[in-house]
Formats: sequence, structure tokens, C-alpha cells
Amino acid sequence: MSRPDGIEIELMPDPVRRGVAHQGGLECAQSAVITVGQDLFREIWQPSTLDLLARSYWKYIEKRSLGLIRMREDDESRVVRAVGLPLLRFQSPKFETGDDFGRVTWPIDRGVLVARDGRGQGYLRISVELDEHLPDEGRRRFTVTSEVANFYPFIRSSGRFARAGTWIYSQTQLRFHIAVTKGFLRSLEGLPAEFLKTSSSAPPSP
Repeated sequence: MSRPDGIEIELMPDPVRRGVAHQGGLECAQSAVITVGQDLFREIWQPSTLDLLARSYWKYIEKRSLGLIRMREDDESRVVRAVGLPLLRFQSPKFETGDDFGRVTWPIDRGVLVARDGRGQGYLRISVELDEHLPDEGRRRFTVTSEVANFYPFIRSSGRFARAGTWIYSQTQLRFHIAVTKGFLRSLEGLPAEFLKTSSSAPPSP
């Protein structure tokens, strides 16, 4: 996907929903390769954009769900609720940045969607990695990845119900997650404008 301003977004193939494990932690990762001009790259490649990216993720989910799913935060946790139910509770996000990468990780604590064995395990992570090997010197390319790792879905169940529960999970919760994440990655074409708007509205440095 490309735009007149030179932003190009290439979505990587969706994760395969077949063959989901009947036990143990599950993983699901989706990526988009984004190519921008050098000037725009200099504007957005900074730590503050990582925070904007994280907030944009939850904002997109709230919008996509018509406000039914909302994320609320305090000093120690982030809680994703739907119709009052605590679907997921995360620990406070951890931000990491370097010259060629950035990532924000929300460790999973508990919630209605999390099996008992999965409490305090796994994480949701959004990461950005710079590709230094683009032949066109006037362009820069980086990859944005949304990843869930070591997740134990409650709906999958266990024992003799695991096979049916795994199928239900893959057809409902996992399908929804893949669709929402794909939409979020596609929406990143608007991130530069959102970044510039945020920057212009920020108070001047003393």
C-alpha cells in the first residue's frame, strides 16, 4: 500500500489459524514493513513516537469495537474491559529503545480471557526494528510487529475439552485478534500526521 506522500506499507501474511496447540503458551505475531522518505523518518524515529504508537494501538481497538472494549490505566496496571468485564489485566508497560529498535511490552497478569495456568505469564509487545540495508539512500524502511507470546487462553480449556476449545478459540478470539491487529498495522499510514499533530500541540520546551 502506498500514498502520495511516499509512505509505503506492506502487510506481511496473516498467522495461520490451523494447528493451534491444545496446551502450553500460544504465540501470534503480525508485521508490517513501512518505507518512508528520509525527512519524515527523522521526524518520527524518536522515543516519543513509541509512546504514541502504543497509545494508538489501544485507541484503534476502542474505535474498532465501537467503544465496547476500553483500556484503563493506573500507576501499576493496565486493564482492558468489555461491558465492565476485566478481559485482560497487564502490568505496567516496559519501554526499551536503541539506535535501531524500539519496543513496548505489556506483561500479562490475569483476566477473564486468561487461563489459570497463564496468570503472570506471557506478554503483548509492539516492536519497531530499523532495516539498514535499503538500497535507496533517500528512503528508510522499518518493520512494526505486534506480538502476543506465551498466552494461555481460558476458552481453550484443557483435558478432553481442549480440542473443541482450541477450535472455538481459533475461530473467535484469535480470528478477532488477527483482524484487529491487521487493521491497526494498516492504519499506521496515519501515524506521521498524528505525530506531527501531537508535536505541534505540545508545550514548548523551557
